[in-house]
Amino acid sequence: MGSVLWTLLASTLAVAHVFDLSELQWTLKNQNGSIVIPGSLPSQAHLDLFEAGIIDDPLLGINEFTERWVINDNWTYTADLTPFTQTYQSNTSGKTLLIFYGIDTIANITFAGHPVAWVNNQFRRYTYDISDYLSSSPGENNLTIALESAWYYGLNVTMRPDAEYFPNTPMVSTSDNYEYPNARVWIRKINDDFGWDWGPAFVPSGVYKPAYLVTLSESELRDPASNATSCPVASSSILLDETSLDIYKYGQNPSVAPDQSADWIINVTFAIRSIKSFEKPTITLSIPELNLTSEPLNPGPIPANANENIYLCVNWSIPDNTPERWYPIDLGNPKLYNLTVTLDPSPGQGDWPSAESITQTITTGFRTIQLLQTPYSEEEIISRGITPGDRWHFAINGKAFYSKGTNIIPFDPFYSRIKPEAVRWVLESAVKSGQNMLRIWGGGIYQPSDAATDGGLYSFYSLCDELGILAWSELIFSDSLFPINDFLLESIEPEVRQNVRRVNRHPSNVQWAGGNEVEGIVMAANASLANGTHYLDEFVYMFQDYLHDIVLSETNSVPYTDCSTTRGVLSLDPYVLRFANGTPGYIYGNTERYNYNASEAFDLTTYPVGRFVNEFGFHSMPSFYSWKEVLENPEDYAFNSSVVMSRDHHPSAGNLSWPNPNAPQGQYQMTAAVELWFPTPGTSDSNQTFAQWCWSTQLFQSMNMVAEIAWYRRGAGLGENNLGSLVWQLNDIWQGVSWSAIEYSGRWKVLQYGLATVYSPVIINPFWFAGNESLTILATSDRWETVDGTAQLTWYDWSGNTISSTTTPFSIPTLNNSLIYEGTGLDAILPHGHNVKDVWLLMNVTATVDNKLVTSESYFTPVSLAYSNLVDPQITVIAGENYTFTLSAKGGVGVWTWLDHPSGTVGYFLDPMTGLPSNGYYLIPGIDRTVQFISSVELATIQSPDPADFVVRSLWNNTHI
Repeated sequence: MGSVLWTLLASTLAVAHVFDLSELQWTLKNQNGSIVIPGSLPSQAHLDLFEAGIIDDPLLGINEFTERWVINDNWTYTADLTPFTQTYQSNTSGKTLLIFYGIDTIANITFAGHPVAWVNNQFRRYTYDISDYLSSSPGENNLTIALESAWYYGLNVTMRPDAEYFPNTPMVSTSDNYEYPNARVWIRKINDDFGWDWGPAFVPSGVYKPAYLVTLSESELRDPASNATSCPVASSSILLDETSLDIYKYGQNPSVAPDQSADWIINVTFAIRSIKSFEKPTITLSIPELNLTSEPLNPGPIPANANENIYLCVNWSIPDNTPERWYPIDLGNPKLYNLTVTLDPSPGQGDWPSAESITQTITTGFRTIQLLQTPYSEEEIISRGITPGDRWHFAINGKAFYSKGTNIIPFDPFYSRIKPEAVRWVLESAVKSGQNMLRIWGGGIYQPSDAATDGGLYSFYSLCDELGILAWSELIFSDSLFPINDFLLESIEPEVRQNVRRVNRHPSNVQWAGGNEVEGIVMAANASLANGTHYLDEFVYMFQDYLHDIVLSETNSVPYTDCSTTRGVLSLDPYVLRFANGTPGYIYGNTERYNYNASEAFDLTTYPVGRFVNEFGFHSMPSFYSWKEVLENPEDYAFNSSVVMSRDHHPSAGNLSWPNPNAPQGQYQMTAAVELWFPTPGTSDSNQTFAQWCWSTQLFQSMNMVAEIAWYRRGAGLGENNLGSLVWQLNDIWQGVSWSAIEYSGRWKVLQYGLATVYSPVIINPFWFAGNESLTILATSDRWETVDGTAQLTWYDWSGNTISSTTTPFSIPTLNNSLIYEGTGLDAILPHGHNVKDVWLLMNVTATVDNKLVTSESYFTPVSLAYSNLVDPQITVIAGENYTFTLSAKGGVGVWTWLDHPSGTVGYFLDPMTGLPSNGYYLIPGIDRTVQFISSVELATIQSPDPADFVVRSLWNNTHI
């Protein structure tokens, strides 16, 4: 039921009449009336046009281009209100409120012939009193939402005399255009709707979240059945438009570290609309699992006002040691409690709770989260060998930890069709691969709490709470400078307040960042443009002051930072950004890395040395199976076919040119990576060649990311004290070239299995510096306790013969490394008498963590696999019961042996012995691997695939059938 449960006491409570607008018969038509089709709510124009057969599936083939005409038109949704008015009972003392939880984006709303509002913000909830329109209808009985083309609206705004210009020069791009240029900064809409380098540009429009009519009445309607699963929370005379729950330590705020022994403060804030005044309402809070119930708390009087929200709040203090704390899943138990909140408007009048009481049950947890940004002390610099500068890492319940994770983008170009089960699969996949943090990218959508709260349609934060995943939240400002016109700010303020208040209840939330990558843009503008200080001043106003003050006025439990990638702060109170101020050689803020020169992919000297790396990635193709979902012709199945290249948006066109004229650059980057590091795919079977190309780009992506993560995790024990690495990106928005670890269908890429290896609690990795031919092998732990274990290093030839093996015990301190091997010069490193092209090193680690055996392995090849003397592995696969498969190498080593599940299936492979994901490994003759396919029943279209349809491949298949 999500994190908020509408609790109705049917025998005693009086409830409002709630009418779901999805029950109306909707019509969708375009501007000139040439298209008139059935519509739906929630929905978007593209989806209704697809349903009506006017257009094909927008994700198919080249439909992103052929269906651009939909974006250029204006679309109107209209419904006859008769089903509502037939049940509506006119009452002079009553009020009817029209609630929209999400309109995308520019719309005029008309009710029964009366103009209600013009709206311009996709991220807001809108509530209107339309009571007078019900009693004074001019003869029309329709509800109409007339949507303007967001693209044309944005262009029109740029023509305003007060619309400033954001220049793009060879030195800096102050407005990063992807496909539909110049419009997105002027409209509060999902940024990537206008295009991005990993996704399409559909610029959708529609009522994309649920909408309701709520009738409040003094006559105390008793109809609980009509309200049992509704989104609005209301009694007969009161609407709770918002409920915010913020849990923090007494005295805590984002600039004051929480006292871990202090009492917990539970703050509950209501946004109320009421048709009656109540002088002495009370709010009672209880946590049944703890047998705790507050005294009736006094929030102050409730005035009679249905036109705007009135805010009331109470605080409840409970002792520190009473609740169990919430932790991310890899560090403890994500413990949740059910907080029951009862608003009684008229206590003392008959039974408790009174007839107009409203009771909610909110699932939440107790934790403190800090973002530490203050300077390291001189003592820490000396005693721990810390490089001077500022901290930049998180602490959960007072303890620093290593953030392991990825970045989240929107799950679909069309929000209203996102499947809850698909989101759950992605989040559960993150947990299975060892992740404890997801960054919600600030160019997409404010992710919902759950399916019910504010019309979310699916769960996100509630799932993070349940699964034990930390969620880094961002306001929706990405990759551009942004204007500060009053007409934008007056819409942005309620947008931010509504979303911060909604997310407050979730213990998984770790911070609010003001946006994505904006600080770096303004620093470049300040340094390179003659009027650069103008843009810097605007940035300071918006991201240092305006957004900071709004966010922190709504929460005491989580910090605010100005930007995803930042140089940090000079001061937290007052909040002053550092920008370029600093001492050379010191480390400040966090960082990111994107390097598309594949020759430097494993050059450790090009990797950043930073406190926290919040973005880094390399793009890859989706699998052959995902291409089958969207390619329509046999000739399309080629790496550089026109359709495949049209779905590579990196680098983006920057305008409406199609196919993307810059796609050859992105294609070349992947091609060069494969050719540099692997045997170049090419066989007599064109489909196999295409499949191997796709898989090889994924393999390179995974190897590159795993190498970087190992480097950053290594930094936890070095001067940089690196305590975070978040890969770009976890999920996909369509079937095309992207940076994702999981494909649009839910299929795991090679990277997802790579993450499961390198995000294990204890890992072993090689660090090879080609410049001086030095090799260091480290065992690394992210545990809070000392970890003892054993490392084994074994040299093999490509035929699978063991050359030599050594075993080394180790003990790793908290968040640190243990040296396993160190050597210089290939002659000394390689087994004596063996050629660099003929050998490779297997590294294994075994340790006990949380009373469980943990194992991990990695590989070192002293030369590119493109030049290694590989041997035909002659891999055999024997299928067993319950989709188990035993893989054997009967010839040489199966380098990066990979098992694919067939089309129509979604799932992953695990090792039945360890229960951990297992795919993509070196298969050694005489050492078989058994894996089991675990299917996602909810997502798979084929529930019982034929085991014969599972396909095995390795690097050998790049050049051999």
